[in-house]
Amino acid sequence: MLTYATKLFLIVALSLTGLANTPTRSNRQDEVIRVETNLVTVPAIVKKRSGAYIPNLERKDFHIYEDGVEQEISHFEAADKPFTVILMLDASDSTNGQLQDIQAAALAFIDQLYAEDRAIIVGFDKQMVRMTEPTNDRQLLIAAVRSAKTGGGTALYDAVTTVINSKHVRSPGRTAIVLLTDGIDTSSSNSTYDNTLALAAEQYAFIYPIQYNTVKELAAKTLNDSNFAVTYTTPSGEPLSKAYERGTRYLQTLARISGGRFHYADEGKSLSRAFASIAQELRQQYTLSYYPKNQKTTNGKRRIKVEVDVPDAVVHARETYVYKPRSR
Repeated sequence: MLTYATKLFLIVALSLTGLANTPTRSNRQDEVIRVETNLVTVPAIVKKRSGAYIPNLERKDFHIYEDGVEQEISHFEAADKPFTVILMLDASDSTNGQLQDIQAAALAFIDQLYAEDRAIIVGFDKQMVRMTEPTNDRQLLIAAVRSAKTGGGTALYDAVTTVINSKHVRSPGRTAIVLLTDGIDTSSSNSTYDNTLALAAEQYAFIYPIQYNTVKELAAKTLNDSNFAVTYTTPSGEPLSKAYERGTRYLQTLARISGGRFHYADEGKSLSRAFASIAQELRQQYTLSYYPKNQKTTNGKRRIKVEVDVPDAVVHARETYVYKPRSR
């Protein structure tokens, strides 16, 4: 029985200045937006049913409803505006065989950023290291990606918590988290599967997980080297295949709750395609904000619906949030 202690993880990049871990929260599965100033911010992407993005929409083209009551859009940000991305590389030793492909895909993503787009590169295994500040300096970002080294366990849940709690993710604006990982956590001490999902539901950024199958790669290598099957486990003794299945559910839920999309990649080319798709989608993101007409002081889950005055349009946006009155 061999122990497999690490994972793979890469997130896309926003500012991590002032990052700090938060205490464990109670489990909560609702799709939530935390409302601290009573301003609700909803990112939205609009496509035709054929799949083509619909550009050049204006505030007057949108209607947003809360529990069936139309709201007044107080803030509107059009598509094709600069965005900030958090790109996190899991530097655990399980990425050793795939690191070159991961770096190539990350560099391809950086190459797709516009001049005013910003990114921050973060590396982590058991610990997390901010490798750049928020910057649009492409040479600095490229050097940071190329400097990533593998080794150590994976504190996936702690890393997700730290990123979500960064001030740039918590503030309204065109932001995104892109996460490349196999989804298996081995080393988190401050966060869990459930409370990271609750945190993901309380922030404004889309989360785009990209899952890499390190379990498959490890099994194939073992058979080639020894000609017999080996059962790998996590440090806790759980079969690695079972941990990977749970990781898949975790990443898919992260995407659904935040309004992002889940991608699966098993080789460098598919990673590059996933990054290209994410960059294109972020470029077409509209941002809508409103102050709820219902100002009742009780907390509660509320439904959101976004519509546009365009025939054959499909709007992709989160559907619910939990109202929390502003403290006085």
